[in-house]
Amino acid sequence: MFENLPKVKVGVVAVSRDCFPESLSVDRRKALIKAYEDKYGTDDIYECPVCIVESEIHMVQALEDVKKAGCNAIVVYLGNFGPEISETLLAKHFDGPAMFVAAAEESGDNLVGGRGDAYCGMLNASYNLKLRNIKAYIPEYPVGTAEECADMIHEFLPVARGIVGLSDLKIISFGPRPLNFLACNAPIKQLYNLGVEIEENSELDLFEAFHKHDNDPRIPDVVKEMESELGEGNRKPEILPKLAQYELTLLDWIDEHKGYRKYVAIAGKCWPAFQTQFGFVPCYVNSRLTGRGIPVSCEVDIYGALSEFIGACVSQDAVTLLDINNSVPADMYEESIKGKFEYTHNDTFMGFHCGNTCSRKLAACSMKYQMIMARNLPEEVTQGTLEGDIVPGDITFYRLQSTADCKLRAYIAQGEVLPVATKSFGGIGIFAIPEMGRFYRHVLIEGNYPHHGAVAFGHFGKSLYEIFKYIGVPVEEIGYNQPKGVRYPTENPFA
Repeated sequence: MFENLPKVKVGVVAVSRDCFPESLSVDRRKALIKAYEDKYGTDDIYECPVCIVESEIHMVQALEDVKKAGCNAIVVYLGNFGPEISETLLAKHFDGPAMFVAAAEESGDNLVGGRGDAYCGMLNASYNLKLRNIKAYIPEYPVGTAEECADMIHEFLPVARGIVGLSDLKIISFGPRPLNFLACNAPIKQLYNLGVEIEENSELDLFEAFHKHDNDPRIPDVVKEMESELGEGNRKPEILPKLAQYELTLLDWIDEHKGYRKYVAIAGKCWPAFQTQFGFVPCYVNSRLTGRGIPVSCEVDIYGALSEFIGACVSQDAVTLLDINNSVPADMYEESIKGKFEYTHNDTFMGFHCGNTCSRKLAACSMKYQMIMARNLPEEVTQGTLEGDIVPGDITFYRLQSTADCKLRAYIAQGEVLPVATKSFGGIGIFAIPEMGRFYRHVLIEGNYPHHGAVAFGHFGKSLYEIFKYIGVPVEEIGYNQPKGVRYPTENPFA
């Protein structure tokens, strides 16, 4: 289902300082691999058996071995103090994300010949990484038993998927931003800094490609898929052939234009001329592609598409892009939320978009026309939006953004979609995030973020935070919802 998302295979390379017993690193590596495979299986881990790295020559041999094994991420495992130069060069010369962990001592009865001092070695490793300007992922507490280090490696996987995905991503965009939509300003310099390619196209190019798919013989099969997915929600069956034609257009465009990149995300356009020229809105197609692991953002939101892709890599699930849209009416809060959930009124808001959320993430769905656009256009050209309340459950609201002056910043906030009927239209849900009111004011508004936020279905803040740090977002520019009693730098202390 998610052929557009990376899979990670981690190579575990043990290192040893030559004045410490090599057997410590050998035995501890074997114990680590066994602990991991017993708990998580063998699919995503590889034990480098060639050597214990004590020298630069060993480092080269180990790198050749993990590369031959198909590893796209590595764990540098300090079984003892470790060789600070060689172990650092492992991360420098490996083409992919690297993690450093260290072995804890096993027993108070074996602290003479069996003491490894990896607790100390981790300090030197971090110092050498900084000296050489090498990026590496180091867990919150990177020293542990075999079982604890196995858990750390498992937590590294979503981080590694995000980093690997970005290194091979192309974003394909169509058209400039709609008029009066400077909020989705997209200076592309930071994309190149992140290693992401971008292909910017005209809407006219897309329109031409769409018409080249007139009477495409594959259209009836795609229509059948759509009918099956929509079920009783298939309220606009007459528009499905055009939507199927558009979906095939985008999929063929991806195949023909992704070039040397493995992964693709799309920043599409849906107004003001799209409806009148194509004769529909693309929301449902966007939802279907995103559900297949090909994120599609609305309104040419390039950094929205980028954010969605990162979340899809982390969660290995469908994501969505929503407007941080409207407040919850006081009477709805009093009737359906207060006393039933531990949230204040200001902790709640509605996340909405016209109909781009995957049907799997809606409690129920119906194909309809786009009500906002139909206020100015004939209803028949606004068909193609997927409406329904978003499924209740844990979510992470987040975004990676380049500012107008080309600086990276990001935000992350964990919360939930409440099981409360929205009584509204579009793809929409009632969201609750602790201290959302203060987060809205002192992160979103103060940080000049656009109204689009990416949503991952689950709590993934820990992994997203590590990815943002790894790719170079300054930690002071990663906003999150501060708990009550912890003041934001811009928050008025007398308020």
